[in-house]
Amino acid sequence: MKTLRLILGDQLNPNHSWFKKTDNEIYYVLMEVKQETDYVLHHAQKILGIFAAMRDFKVFLTKHNHQVIYIKINDKANQHSFKSNLTALFKAHKIKKFEYQEPDEARLDEELKSFCSQINLPSKCVSTEHFFTSRQEVKEVFENKKQWLMESFYRYMRKKHQILMKDVNEPIGSKWNFDNENRKAWNGTPKTLKDARPKHNHSALWNEILKAKIQSFGKHNASQFLWPLNRQEALKHFDFFVKNVLVHFGDYQDAMHKDETRMFHSLISFALNTKMLSPHEVIRKVERSYHDNQISINTAEGFIRQILGWREYIRGYYWANISSLNNENYFNHQLPVPSWFWNGQTQMNCLQYSISQSLNEAYSHHIQRLMVIGNFSLLAGIHPQELHHWYLGIHIDAFEWVEMPNTIGMSQFADGGKLASKPYVSTANYINKMSNYCEGCHYSKNEKIGEKACPFNSLYWNFFSVNATKLAKNPRLGIVYKQLRDMNPDLLKNVLSQAHRYIQSIETL
Repeated sequence: MKTLRLILGDQLNPNHSWFKKTDNEIYYVLMEVKQETDYVLHHAQKILGIFAAMRDFKVFLTKHNHQVIYIKINDKANQHSFKSNLTALFKAHKIKKFEYQEPDEARLDEELKSFCSQINLPSKCVSTEHFFTSRQEVKEVFENKKQWLMESFYRYMRKKHQILMKDVNEPIGSKWNFDNENRKAWNGTPKTLKDARPKHNHSALWNEILKAKIQSFGKHNASQFLWPLNRQEALKHFDFFVKNVLVHFGDYQDAMHKDETRMFHSLISFALNTKMLSPHEVIRKVERSYHDNQISINTAEGFIRQILGWREYIRGYYWANISSLNNENYFNHQLPVPSWFWNGQTQMNCLQYSISQSLNEAYSHHIQRLMVIGNFSLLAGIHPQELHHWYLGIHIDAFEWVEMPNTIGMSQFADGGKLASKPYVSTANYINKMSNYCEGCHYSKNEKIGEKACPFNSLYWNFFSVNATKLAKNPRLGIVYKQLRDMNPDLLKNVLSQAHRYIQSIETL
C-alpha cells in the first residue's frame, strides 16, 4: 500500500524504527514551509539550522535507499502549508495511507489530527521514540496530588530507570540533588576550551531564504555556521564535551562571564530537541563517565537532572496545561517587550551581554535566560505571552513544548505557581555574585535609588510590594516580606518611586 510519511523539522532521528528497513511503497516527505517560519519572528540561525539539518537528513535517507520527497522553500509547487502540500502529494503519488510521528507542539498536533479526520485515507500517528515518558505520564504521576513538584518527579524517574542509583531506592551519594554544590562563580580558571564544533557554509541556503522573503533577525553567520547538521556531528561534539568539558560543568553551570558565552555548557540542546541525539544515550554516557571516575557526583547529577528531571517534567507540564498556557497572566503584566531586546542596546551590562549573545549566537544558557532576561522581564512587568514569543524566536533550541512552560511558568510565574513554587527574581546582588557583568556598568549594583542605581534593586522591591496580596503568604517568601516590612518607610517610598520611573522610561534604560 502506497504510504506517505511526514517528517517534521524537529524529528531528525535516523535511529527511528521507521528507517530500519526500506520499502518501495513508502515515501518520506520533508517540507520547508512558511507556515513554520512565520508564526513568530525567528532568529536567522534557527531557520538556517533547521533547514540545513532537514536537507542533510534527506541525504541520509536517500543514501539508505528510502524514497524521499523534499519540498524546498522556493519550489514552485510549494504551497507553504502542511495540509495543502500533503493533499497535493496524495493525488500526485496515488497515496493510499498517511502516517506521521507525534508532533511535540500542540498547534501541529491539532492541525494534523484535524487533517486526518478530513482525508479519505487511513492514517496513523506513531511515537517519536525519543522521550523517557509519554505525554501524559507526568500528569499521571501527580494524579490526586495537591501540588506538582519537579523534585518528586525526578526521584520517581531516577528509581524507575535506575540512573545514578546505589540500589533500587537509594541514590548514589546518599542525596538526590547536589544543586547547592553547582553554584560557583567563574573567575578565569579553570580555562575554557575553544569551540570544537565544525563550521558549515550555508551561504547558498541563506540566499534561498532571502529569495523567499522570510523575515528573520539576528546574526546569521551563514558562511561559518556552528550548529550540527546531523547525528554524527552531534555525537562527535557531545563526546568531546564529555571527555574534555563536562568535568567543570557541575561547579560552574550557573556562572556567567562577559568574556565567555559557552563556559562549560554542552551546547547539545539543539541536537537534542531536533532528535539528532537521544536523551537516553546522553544520560548513560554521563553516568558512565561518573562510574569511570572522570567526573564528580555533583557534576553527573546536575547534568542528568536537567534532562531526566526538568526536560521530561516540563514536557509533561506542557501537555497537561497547554489549554491555559496561552492565556496565563497572573500579575496582569501588560508592558510590551522593549525595543532593545532586538538589538541589545541597553546601559545594563548584564542584559546587554545576555541579549547580544542571543542575537549573535541564537543561544544563551539557562541562568542568562532565567536570572537575567527573565528576571528583569518579570520585575518590569512585561507581558508574558509577548516575552514567550521573543524567547521562542530568538533561541535555536526553543520549541514551544519546552520554551513556553519555561517562560510562562518558570520564568514569569504567569501561571500563579503551578510550575514554580516562587518567582525566580533577584536584586543585582545575585547577578554580581554569579558573574562579572556588574564591572564597568553604567549602573551601580549597590544603590537602590539615584540616577545610577541598578534597576534590578528598586524593581525587585517594587515587584513584591505591588504583588503582596498574591505573594505574601507564600512560605518561601517570608524573609522577603519581613525585609520589606523592616525597611525604612521613607527609603521604601523612594525605592518604589525609583522603580516607577524606570518602568515608565524602560526604553531608555
